[in-house]
Amino acid sequence: MQDLSHFINGARVAGTSGRFAEVFNPATGEVQARVPLASAAELELAVQGAMAAQPKWAATNPQRRARVMMKFVDLLNRDLDKLAEALSREHGKTMPDARGDVIRGLEVAEFCIGAPHLLKGEYTDGAGPAIDMFSMRQPLGVVAGITPFNFPAMIPMWKMCPAIACGNAFILKPSERDPSVPMMLAELMQEAGLPDGVLQVVNGDKEAVDAILDHPDIAAVGFVGSTPIAEYIYARATAHGKRAQCFGGAKNHMIIMPDADLDQAVDALVGAGYGAAGERCMAISVAVPVGDRTADALIERLIPRVESLKIGPYTAGNDVDFGPVVTRAAQERILGLVDSGVHQGAELKVDGRGFRMQGYENGFFVGACLFDRVTPEMDIYREEIFGPVLSTVRAGSYAEALDLTMRNPYGNGTAIFTRDGDTARDFASRVNVGMIGINVPIPVPLAYHTFGGWKKSGFGDLNQHGPDAFRFYTRTKTVTARWPSGIKEGAAFSIPTME
Repeated sequence: MQDLSHFINGARVAGTSGRFAEVFNPATGEVQARVPLASAAELELAVQGAMAAQPKWAATNPQRRARVMMKFVDLLNRDLDKLAEALSREHGKTMPDARGDVIRGLEVAEFCIGAPHLLKGEYTDGAGPAIDMFSMRQPLGVVAGITPFNFPAMIPMWKMCPAIACGNAFILKPSERDPSVPMMLAELMQEAGLPDGVLQVVNGDKEAVDAILDHPDIAAVGFVGSTPIAEYIYARATAHGKRAQCFGGAKNHMIIMPDADLDQAVDALVGAGYGAAGERCMAISVAVPVGDRTADALIERLIPRVESLKIGPYTAGNDVDFGPVVTRAAQERILGLVDSGVHQGAELKVDGRGFRMQGYENGFFVGACLFDRVTPEMDIYREEIFGPVLSTVRAGSYAEALDLTMRNPYGNGTAIFTRDGDTARDFASRVNVGMIGINVPIPVPLAYHTFGGWKKSGFGDLNQHGPDAFRFYTRTKTVTARWPSGIKEGAAFSIPTME
């Protein structure tokens, strides 16, 4: 069994707290590594190193900082399969899905190569008599990111790449469930030319998180995880005067109108509902067919597709549809919620509770489950399941489907499948959700747009990646300059006298 480490001041550093967490192989259920859990003293060491490195990095011109990002992107492409394999081993994702995790982070790093343009300020010539005004975007200093288990490559890069491109030093506290890839990313940054101390990786649990939130020299915190923890981190960080962007849970609805292409909708639901075993904040977990005829036809098509999904470890090949969930506790929680759906009266059309993977009986696998006739009062509707479970809530009309989506406390993503442009425009305009898909099931914006949810899915004023990231990781300084006139008269050759 391997003992993992922290990454501080350009090198792997063994933990000194004496506390560890176990890192599992989700496919086998076996412990494959131990990760150290940092104390407040270990975090302090990382903060001091970051503070020492940041001023020189901030003084490095944006073009040179962008060149580090450019080299980092090259290295990510070089090591893509190596990163994906390490990610799959600890998370359980299929290899194609793990590659996608890395690539969606890589795309943000590519966007950050444009830092010289994105960091330009504004200028007004002649704002008054001999007065000019200009603004500058300057880094915050030392900032931190607390990232989840479900995207151990993508979300750390969503946080650290813009922060570092802006001239900040960054402290990453990744999930202790799959910590190897964030360490590998830090080493690639180092290989790309990032100075020691600009990126620190501190593994830990709540003790490390609270130390980050309370530290007076950490200026901003970004978080992705569950809504209760997002609320906690946002409240505690802002109480200490920090900027915070905290993204929480989701319950993403996909409305299927009577005029939709049902084959296309079924493909979308199967991929968006069951990909990555449902462990995505942008997964579609609620299908909302409009009208019983639409619902009956949808369920009829879904059942054989869901029953035929191929489940297995990442080593089983690229045709595996999804793998295990991340921990035994997650597996038990998902199965418990499926039980509650049955007990509360939903129709379980595909029952994956009895799934066992031959040769991997101790793995954290959950078979695909499909519910019909779910109601908003049921636990499987109210709670974020984060597993391979799709719930169908029937709506009698478009207005009812829209109202269902809008009344849900989460507002991360939503989608509508329709051939009618007027309905699509109305939905996009009115629905109170941050990211909208029109015949697109998982509407995650590309890196040059911004990612963020509304309502209980997002806390803070600015979103992740895109231009918002550069606004979040900098603050604006505005300068008003006036130069006295008269110094341009030229040389005087006679002796000066009092006038």
